Amino acid sequence: MDQKVTPPRRPILPPGIDARSAAVLREIVEQYVETGEPVGSRTLSRRLPLALSPATIRNVMADLTESGLLYAPHTSAGRLPTERGLRLFVDGLLQFGDLSEEEREAISAALAASGRSLEDTLAEAGSLLSGLSAAAGLVLAPKSDSALKHIEFVPLGSGRALVVLVNAEGQVENRVIDTPPGLPLSALQQASNYLNARLSGRPIAELRRLVAAEIAANRTELDQLSAAVVAAGLATWTGEGRSGSLIVRGQAKLLADVTALDRLSTIQRLFERLETQETMLKLLELVEVSEGVRIFIGAESGLFDAAGLSMVVAPARNAADRIVGAIGVIGPTRINYGRIIPVVDYTARVIGRLLG
Repeated sequence: MDQKVTPPRRPILPPGIDARSAAVLREIVEQYVETGEPVGSRTLSRRLPLALSPATIRNVMADLTESGLLYAPHTSAGRLPTERGLRLFVDGLLQFGDLSEEEREAISAALAASGRSLEDTLAEAGSLLSGLSAAAGLVLAPKSDSALKHIEFVPLGSGRALVVLVNAEGQVENRVIDTPPGLPLSALQQASNYLNARLSGRPIAELRRLVAAEIAANRTELDQLSAAVVAAGLATWTGEGRSGSLIVRGQAKLLADVTALDRLSTIQRLFERLETQETMLKLLELVEVSEGVRIFIGAESGLFDAAGLSMVVAPARNAADRIVGAIGVIGPTRINYGRIIPVVDYTARVIGRLLG
């Protein structure tokens, strides 16, 4: 594991903004991230390292407002950053470093896959990101085309069975299915034997097509109950239109500061979008052109048209540098970018190793 710690990135003045304006903008954004409240000239005069009078700071704030980087909410004398101001801050003024060795070890230990299914591990990653960022955690694992190694049906009682699937890389996934009334244990064993005899290194989509053709032609030698179990077991992984698994954790944190009904409606539409196949495909497209962490403010990502939200996302790459998923968070625009960027980056590396 790479233990190198990257020193904090030095700010780079964006074109068209001088050091004094950059210092004022940076302080306003940092106060906004911390409190969410407008920042006035008197507060800035006490906090800025530069010896500037409140009058001078007001002039600078007026210039930044005219440039579209700040705005005054309602009649407040203070200012908040616009999305354009946040973009300028993130691109050139944000300082962030790397995680400590202790933080890396804590993340790696939390995601250790021993004794857990892959889905449980991905869900844990989403919860971990949500907890560390105070936002919603996203984990996307594309549908695997890996060859299968083993399938097993395990009785759970009460008309249910556990379907255990192991792929060629040794990854394990579990699904619970409903079984027909009166199903004998021998039918589950028959279903397991039938599928394992036909795996031959096939991915599950190919196996499903083969089995569907045999069942349709009545060439399976399965009784009716066993055939129903086989069909139900395969369907849990290969539902129509499914492009992968998008796990979202911590959605309630997006609602923590919501008071206005229109804001609530925006968050609800976001939740609906996150459940669609198009969102998963778009998320993959975004990370496929990314070498590392990307930050999207407002509607920049095209995933949602919501002002007041930001997304930080990174590709998860395996040892062959192939993208095998995406890791990220969605939260209010005042999320702590300097803290979240290294967390998302390192978690993506850990998940990349697990998925790959």
